Amino acid sequence: MNEQFQRLIERAEQLIARIESVLPQPLSAPADWNASIAWRYRRRSTGHGVLEPVRHVAAMALDDLKEIDVQKEKIARNTRQFVEGKPANNVLLTGARGTGKSSLIRACLQAYAPQGLRLIEVDKAELTDLPDIVDVVSGRPEKFIVFSDDLSFDEGEPGYKALKSILDGSISGSAANVLIYATSNRRHLLPEYMKDNLSYTHTDDGEVHPGEVIEEKISLSERFGLWVSFYPFSQNEYLAIV
Repeated sequence: MNEQFQRLIERAEQLIARIESVLPQPLSAPADWNASIAWRYRRRSTGHGVLEPVRHVAAMALDDLKEIDVQKEKIARNTRQFVEGKPANNVLLTGARGTGKSSLIRACLQAYAPQGLRLIEVDKAELTDLPDIVDVVSGRPEKFIVFSDDLSFDEGEPGYKALKSILDGSISGSAANVLIYATSNRRHLLPEYMKDNLSYTHTDDGEVHPGEVIEEKISLSERFGLWVSFYPFSQNEYLAIV
C-alpha cells in the first residue's frame, strides 16, 4: 500500500512539473549584466520572457550624425542628465524614415555607456511585459533606456495601455533608473481617421475643442516629457551626410 501511494505521489509530482514547465514564468535577471551594454527582451513560445545580451553593438558616435544638431543636443542633454541622476524625461522621436532617430539613441548609448547607461530593446508586441522588465532592473545601479523602435499602435492593441500606464506613473509604474525612448513615423502613435473630426465641438465664440476620440489618440504622445521632431533632409543636407 505504501509503495502504491509513493508511486502515486511521484506521478503527481511529475505531472505538476510538466504543467509548471509550460506556464508563464516571472522574468528573471540575466546571470551576467556585464555581458553587454544592450539587451533585447524576447518572449518565448512558452510565454517565458528573457533578456538576451546583444553581442555586437553597432558602433555609432554622436559626432558621426550630421544635420540634426538641434535634435542631437536635446536628446544628448536629456540622456546626460539621466545618467547623472538629475531630472530627465521619457522621449518620443517622431519624423520621416531615415532621418537619424534610431541612430541618435544608439549613439547616446555608446557615449554614456561608460557612465552606466544600458539599453533594453522591446518590440511593440511585448510592451505588455514592461512592468516585469522594470521590476527586474529597478534595483540595479545602472541606468536603463527601454527602447521601442518604429512604434505605432492599431486600435485596441494591449501594448498601448501598458505603455500609457508606465508613462502615467501608476503604482506599478517606472523606476528612477528607467526611461522610455521611442521612435515613430506616426506623430500621434495611433491611426487617425477623417470620421474622428466629427467629434470636434465648436463654441459660440468660434473656439474648437477636440472630442474624446481625438483626445485619446493624442494623449499617449503627450505623456512623453520630451517630444523631438525630425524632418526630411534637403538635397544639400543629404549630400553633406553621405
